[in-house]
Amino acid sequence: MSAAALRARYMGDTVATASPQQLLVMLYDRLALDLERAETALVAGDRTAASEQLTHAQDIVFELHSSLRVDLWEGGPRLASLYTWLITELVQANIKADRNRVASCRQIVEPLRDAWRQAAASLADSPL
Repeated sequence: MSAAALRARYMGDTVATASPQQLLVMLYDRLALDLERAETALVAGDRTAASEQLTHAQDIVFELHSSLRVDLWEGGPRLASLYTWLITELVQANIKADRNRVASCRQIVEPLRDAWRQAAASLADSPL
């Protein structure tokens, strides 16, 4: 089996056995990585690579938005609005190759990722 096939199998197994909290953190990790890669590609003048990363980031935000249950907690509607804003900014960043918009999205996503990571860790540490 090739290294790529082994890596794909490992990732598939990791996702299949992850808790909902771990999956959320994985999505945020990948979203932050996509934004970092898009920004790097835009700096390098590679619009194709930037577009691929921004499109993938949009897909992640769409998934986060569609799976959000706004009725379960008071912050739900605000988070839904934030996801809508992120989608709009990512689309505009892609259309205009706007590195500043990507950077603005990163400034929002990275602290959120860190907060979700802390929340997931505290849930994992709490007794059932």
